[in-house]
Amino acid sequence: MSRFDSVRRWYQTYEKFPKTTGIISAITLGLLGGLAFFFRLGSIGLIDETEPMFADAARRMLLTGDWITPYYNGETRFDKPPLVYWLMAIAYKIVGVNAWGARLPSAFAALGLMILLFILLRKFGFGTIAAAADPTSPKSQRQLWLAAWIGSSLVALNLQTIVWARQGVADMLLNGCFSGGLICFFYGYGSGGKAINRWLPNSWYIAAYVLLACAVLAKGPVGIVVPGMVILVFLLYLGKFREVFKEAKPLMGTVIFLAIATPWFVLVTLRNGQAYIDSFFGYHNVERFTGVVNGHNAPWYFYFLVVLIGFLPWSVYLPGAIARLQLHRPSLWRQAPREAHLALFAGVWFWVVFIFFTIAVTKLPSYTIPLLPAAAILVALFSSYGIETPQRLSKGFLGSAIANVVFGLILSGFMLYSPRVIGDDPAAPDLAATFAQSNLAWWGFGIWLVGSLMLIAMVQRRSPLGIYLSNSVIMVALIALVLLPVGALIDQERQSGLREIAHLITTDQRPNEAIAMVGFEKPSLVFYSGQDIHFINPDQEDGIAAINAIATEANPSFLLITGADTLGKLPLADKTVETLLERKPYQLLRVERQ
Repeated sequence: MSRFDSVRRWYQTYEKFPKTTGIISAITLGLLGGLAFFFRLGSIGLIDETEPMFADAARRMLLTGDWITPYYNGETRFDKPPLVYWLMAIAYKIVGVNAWGARLPSAFAALGLMILLFILLRKFGFGTIAAAADPTSPKSQRQLWLAAWIGSSLVALNLQTIVWARQGVADMLLNGCFSGGLICFFYGYGSGGKAINRWLPNSWYIAAYVLLACAVLAKGPVGIVVPGMVILVFLLYLGKFREVFKEAKPLMGTVIFLAIATPWFVLVTLRNGQAYIDSFFGYHNVERFTGVVNGHNAPWYFYFLVVLIGFLPWSVYLPGAIARLQLHRPSLWRQAPREAHLALFAGVWFWVVFIFFTIAVTKLPSYTIPLLPAAAILVALFSSYGIETPQRLSKGFLGSAIANVVFGLILSGFMLYSPRVIGDDPAAPDLAATFAQSNLAWWGFGIWLVGSLMLIAMVQRRSPLGIYLSNSVIMVALIALVLLPVGALIDQERQSGLREIAHLITTDQRPNEAIAMVGFEKPSLVFYSGQDIHFINPDQEDGIAAINAIATEANPSFLLITGADTLGKLPLADKTVETLLERKPYQLLRVERQ
């Protein structure tokens, strides 16, 4: 038998070779996760404005040894709890203080989520309730492998996860802990919930308590409030609240949760008092939910657009996957065994997160990242059932596939038009022109056009597997040929000049010479220079006074970063100004009292 025949035989009956199939799955998903989350992770510098704030707070923790109170630019930073700073600081110890180290926690959180989702779907990814009744049949086993492959790959092959897994901020870490906690809860629930002893629940419930405590340390109360709501709604819908409450040992779970989540909050409050409570709990939690913070308001339908665009091309399959749940028939689900409840759990998970953040007044695209694993589960179950039973392919799946083609063609046209929609950015005035000259828009056009033609062929053949593979090829090509090069281009146009200025500051700064940036606020200067910087708005009443106050008799000179448009408005006529470096749109100047 030839090697090709062996491969074909394995593919036709892969459910009979779990060890070989598991090895192939690990290699394939490792390569996919490596491309999506780790490939060229540190080749692009930190991106203003939020990412360098996190990175610098972690750098200062490592430098000062103060692991309780986060600081940025000489001031306390109470925006987020410390878990992301701690993990960044540990990464700095291993790989150095750089963008690679700052982003490693996010990348590993995404990879860990991918692995957990594979494990969950391999165990409970039944496409129908009937399939769960005979889990050892070849057909059910094939469907479990398919669901695991598809669901875990969807975690990597969507725009939102790729973007946030490559940023040194807390959002992907929250998602990894938040979603990981829900995955572990369902694994414990689906396994029957048998406790270790009278005091301890099963190990999966314990893992859920640990991960949800880490979610609180990653981003605050949202890490337990929202997943707690998901679990509560799921159990009430099934009428299993009392049953699961007993087996999950919530008293011991609370002890585990509090032992991990609360010590830092106690210590930081004791050290900083009311200032911490008002900033973190008042401003960054209560006010974000009840009011608009930092101008981040949006209409009620905002997250429909975010999910549609951020989860493309898979988002077009969500309506069919959700409709297939028949949530209006609770009796259907209550009669089903626990092993068959994953689709319902994912549906509740999706809608609770979506509705919660839709109600919140402050809206940001990153807020809905925790619903992406639920979306991946829903689409994976929808697709794997279609692949395994193509003769019963639903009108809903065909309609979704046709919408997939339409969106692909629309996106191919949009890519040609995309250079015109790049807005004006004072920090990167030549970005639109450089992007238009790069041919990246043409690459995007070609990928979506060829991909759409592949999809048309697969729709005509009514091949759900071909549709999934076509979309996967499209996304892999987009990551490698468009998204990563676009990131490098933006870095070159927007950030590289700031890094050059920061480097010159570290070599030419005089002892005790202050640094000011006027007209811009770019935290990457703080991180790369390792210095505190005065950020001054010249349009504010106290802006001019602040500039005049920087130079003193003891330190008559200071370094100034500003733009050409702003320079003429500054009170520098009585001072000596020396140009040290020009990198459009910035100028690095030394200003000295006469």
